[in-house]
Amino acid sequence: MDAHLVRVLVDTQKPQEAPRKQAELELQHAQRNPDFPLALTRIGLSQQLAVGIRQASLSALRRFVEKNWQPEGNDPDHVPISDETKEYLKTTILNLAIAPEDEQDERKVKVSASLLISKIAVADFPHNWPNLLPTVLGIMPTGNDAQLHGALRILQDLVEEAITDEQFFSLARDIITACYEVALNVNRKSQHRALAVAVLRACFDLMEVVKDGHKKEVKAFADEVLSGWLPFMEQVVSSPLPEVANADNQPEEWYGPVALKIQVLKTLIKIKTVFGSLLLPQSPKFFTVTWQELKRLGPVYEALYVTSDSQSRLEDTDGLPYSVDVLVLDELDFLNQCMRASPVAKSLEAEIASHGSVHNTPWVLELMEILVRYGQVSQEEEGLWELDVSLYLAEETSVSSNYTARTACGDLLIKMGEWMGENAFVGLYAFTKTLFVGEHPSWQKQEAALFLFISLFNDFYDCEKNIPLDMSHAWLELVNYAIGRQDLPMLRARGYLVAGALARTFEPALGLLDAVITAMNQDESELVQVACVKAVEGFIIGGAPIEAQVPIIVAIQQFLESKDMSDLDDAEDLLVTLLDTLRSAFKMDYRIVLSPESKALDLVFLVVKHGAANLQVDGLVNDIFYELAERIQQIEDPALYTALCSKALPSITSTFDVANLTQDEPLVTIAAEILAVLLNFGVEPLPAGLVATVLPKVNRLLMSSDEAEVLRPAAEAVKYMLQHDHQQMFNYQDENGRSGLEVCLHIIDRLLGQNLEDNAAAEVGGVAAELVEKAGQERLGPFLQQLLQAVAQRLDSAQNVGLIQSLILVFARLSEVGAHDVVEFLSSININGQNGLQVVLTKWLENSVNFVGYEETARNIIALSKVYALNDPRVAQVQVRGQLIIPEGNRIRTRSQTKLQPDQYTIIPAPLKILKLLVDDLVTASGAQPASKVAAAAASQFADLDSDDGSEGWEDETNDLVNLGAAVSAGNFDFGDKVRNDETGEYLRVFFVKAAQENTANFQHWFELLSDEEKGKLRELAQ
Repeated sequence: MDAHLVRVLVDTQKPQEAPRKQAELELQHAQRNPDFPLALTRIGLSQQLAVGIRQASLSALRRFVEKNWQPEGNDPDHVPISDETKEYLKTTILNLAIAPEDEQDERKVKVSASLLISKIAVADFPHNWPNLLPTVLGIMPTGNDAQLHGALRILQDLVEEAITDEQFFSLARDIITACYEVALNVNRKSQHRALAVAVLRACFDLMEVVKDGHKKEVKAFADEVLSGWLPFMEQVVSSPLPEVANADNQPEEWYGPVALKIQVLKTLIKIKTVFGSLLLPQSPKFFTVTWQELKRLGPVYEALYVTSDSQSRLEDTDGLPYSVDVLVLDELDFLNQCMRASPVAKSLEAEIASHGSVHNTPWVLELMEILVRYGQVSQEEEGLWELDVSLYLAEETSVSSNYTARTACGDLLIKMGEWMGENAFVGLYAFTKTLFVGEHPSWQKQEAALFLFISLFNDFYDCEKNIPLDMSHAWLELVNYAIGRQDLPMLRARGYLVAGALARTFEPALGLLDAVITAMNQDESELVQVACVKAVEGFIIGGAPIEAQVPIIVAIQQFLESKDMSDLDDAEDLLVTLLDTLRSAFKMDYRIVLSPESKALDLVFLVVKHGAANLQVDGLVNDIFYELAERIQQIEDPALYTALCSKALPSITSTFDVANLTQDEPLVTIAAEILAVLLNFGVEPLPAGLVATVLPKVNRLLMSSDEAEVLRPAAEAVKYMLQHDHQQMFNYQDENGRSGLEVCLHIIDRLLGQNLEDNAAAEVGGVAAELVEKAGQERLGPFLQQLLQAVAQRLDSAQNVGLIQSLILVFARLSEVGAHDVVEFLSSININGQNGLQVVLTKWLENSVNFVGYEETARNIIALSKVYALNDPRVAQVQVRGQLIIPEGNRIRTRSQTKLQPDQYTIIPAPLKILKLLVDDLVTASGAQPASKVAAAAASQFADLDSDDGSEGWEDETNDLVNLGAAVSAGNFDFGDKVRNDETGEYLRVFFVKAAQENTANFQHWFELLSDEEKGKLRELAQ
């Protein structure tokens, strides 16, 4: 079996899809053989085989173990593993991981073996594998380098993957002590000492989880641990790198020391996050040594990355980085953290006070020098930007995942701006002006200073803080210098970007607009050209004259015409920048955009053609047409709407004509979305001939495509045409003589089909509701009941909330004017052996709470109130889900447990459920939150006031995700759908007052069955 598996494993690594998939299938079939895990183990042990095959065998074994070692539930694909095999695997793989061989290939194999051990340990450690940890810890003091490396890898994977919070207290001390002895042993390799520190950081990750339930105990333990570790960490950070003769490339002698420094810094940042109060007293020391280290490494960093092109972001086989650029990045991050510590901040503030001003304070100027030095463009970045200007724009829009020392410098300066306010600009300028004098100034440092200014400026602008006018004037002078350097395109590009930023708030900067427009096409550097495209948006925001609109659009047109359009297919950030600028230019005057001679919208479609698959492009194009159509609707000018359609529809419909509708075509999706936006804001009546132009194309989409992203907006387009001009729709006849009404019925029939997934049919209810409302019994005749029964039938099988809401609203809209007829009809039909009223009301009431949309929720509320007011015994007989029954205990249930014990609910009559929903809607419409949610939010806010959360003495860091959750919990965040609605709130207030006064539908009886919270809300209303 071994030879066969080796061949299969070789095939799994082939680039060709067919043999690779066949090998994966054979590997899956081989799992049924009892010898399968043993054969994989033998392959992994064999030093005669290539390391890639050995790693592949251990990876396959790891996947097999994860699935079959301890399966959950009744998995039919489970392959049992005998106890004898399990014991053999544990012993053999552990021996492999801590074997004495130290070749590079063996280290790679050991990494795979270690991860496999952690997966087994998840199930067996410690009860069924009691000797695992003693064996690993026992070999660390005396084992050779290879054995130590294997032991440390096992410890790291155990802590990260296998050890639970319950096991923490019994295991952590031994693990941390063993790692401490390795880390302090200067006779061990620095890489191994770094790995020991990485294990310590993983322990702090675990402590962060455990401390939630054992704050005092864990903090005391951490304090004890750090008493030994912190002096060691300070010594590591402060130690200079070994002296070398030539630092043009990072010497190998630095690999280990740099890796150790990096792991110490990452661990310090983790300690600050989890136990900030324990690190606080040491913060001045760490701030000082980190500051000195950054000053010391400055020339080295320049030599490696600014004047040379040394490889960055190097990592070893353990995933530990060891290059200087990563070290600098972590030092900048840690320095940023230390500056927020109250002892450090007070010391720095005192020094500013003693010197009388920011620009005379030595530490401020030193820090600016550090930031400028590390903020320089590296040769690697410069080369990448020259090859692909989109990467340059990605940095400007902060969407690049490549977080570098340059961006870290910008972040640190932004934090200074939050602390020092306008003085941050003063400090930066005080140092920057020294860079623009002398015979041979460094353009890299000049560009870095301008980059830092933009970072700080943008943060001030986004936070609506004032930028000092004298500072704006001073920086504008530097801009004029930068854009005049014809020999330095990188500096020139940065100058134009700063000009665009200044123009937003500083009127004199608007005088550079003509130069920006000219450079957009005439500058010899493409980098400068795209910088100008980006900068123009700032000028428009700042109040560029209306006369500049046409020149701006023409310049963008010429820019695009000068390019090889095929190069734009992968230039996503450039396409986004072009659309952003066009969007801003359009807002200057929409009438000019829609004038007969304008080609502005053609530019949008040209960009879309090359970037349809990009989500940002998709969103921006939708925004452009939404804003354009909405503005036309606001000024109530049908002629402008006709002009918009005449310009947009040819490009939209031609996209539908040439597309293959059986495949996922992003361009078709965007075209359908744009069409839906245009028709959403349509005039009434629609322009003559629009239906005849659009409906055949949309009908082809809806009858041919299976793509949800196409079907949803296409169905919306039909809905809006019915909504705005049903006469033109019904008067339409296609080439086969079918009326628009028949076409709509065929569309609805197709979308209601069970062969389409719920997500694809999500808009069918809107089409059906509009058709029923506009056509009525007179036009639909016998088709009305057939249509409604088909809607109810599809509702029975629907699972997607969007589709459920869409279908329910068909009956909701009918219920607004004829609730009795709706109940009568539903009671008369049979759906899969159930009464139609039971099916529809159950789906309606159990999903109503999830409905979204301003108009939709309002109509739903009115419809429910009408159904309740009928006091129909058939409605009262319908039983639906009420409240969730919370099981005893507070343990989190696994998915398998949830399957075995599904959630249970109380069962209540439909009228009571309706009242509960309406009370909840009343609370929502008033802008408040139910008392239970308010209490929960308050409890979460104050729960930790009496405990140490680890952040005392450190400036608060904003956690956007946590703050968002708190805002939602506290009821301070609107989702834009179910929001405060005064009209709906007033309707519900009148409804409940009248129901109480007149005992509508036996209201007093149902009132007594409401919860105390719901009763309290209604009593509050009565008062």
